[in-house]
Amino acid sequence: MLIAGHETTANMIALGTLALLEHPDQLAMLRETDEPKLFASAVEELLRYMNITHNGRRRVALADIEIAGQVIRAGEGIIMANDIANRDPSVFPDPDRLDIRRDARRHVAFGFGVHQCLGQPLARMELQVVYGTLYRRIPTWRLAATLDELPFKHDGSVYGVYELPVTW
Repeated sequence: MLIAGHETTANMIALGTLALLEHPDQLAMLRETDEPKLFASAVEELLRYMNITHNGRRRVALADIEIAGQVIRAGEGIIMANDIANRDPSVFPDPDRLDIRRDARRHVAFGFGVHQCLGQPLARMELQVVYGTLYRRIPTWRLAATLDELPFKHDGSVYGVYELPVTW
C-alpha cells in the first residue's frame, strides 16, 4: 500500500512538475486557468507522457499464440512495456509531445482491464489538486538545477527523481 498509494503519486507530482517546467507553454496554460477540465486533462496527459511504473506487465501464455509473426509457446513468459503503449502513434498522434489539452484517457498508466490500479480515482484527485493549486500559488517556480544535474531513480519499479530543487 505504501508503494502503490504514496510512492507512485509522490513521484508523479515531482515528475509532472519537472515536465511542466521543461514545457513552459503547457505550464502557462495551467497557471492562467481555473478550468477544472484542463487540470483533469493535464493529469491524464502527464500520466501518459511520464508513465512512472517501469516494471511492465508480466504474463504467461496459456496456449501457443502468434503476435506479429512471433510464436509464443504455452508456458512462456512475456513482458508488456506500458511506456511503449502510451507512445503508440496510432492512439496518440505526435506521442512524444506533451499536450495537456490532448484526450489521453486511453493511456495504460494504471493498467488495463481486470489488472487496473484500485487507487486510480484517489491518485487522479490528488494530482488534480496539486496541479490545479501549486503553480498558481507560486507562479514564479523554476528549476534550481539543470536537467542533467537531477538524480533520477532508475533502481526500482517506480521511476522518479530523488530530489527536485526549485526556486521562486
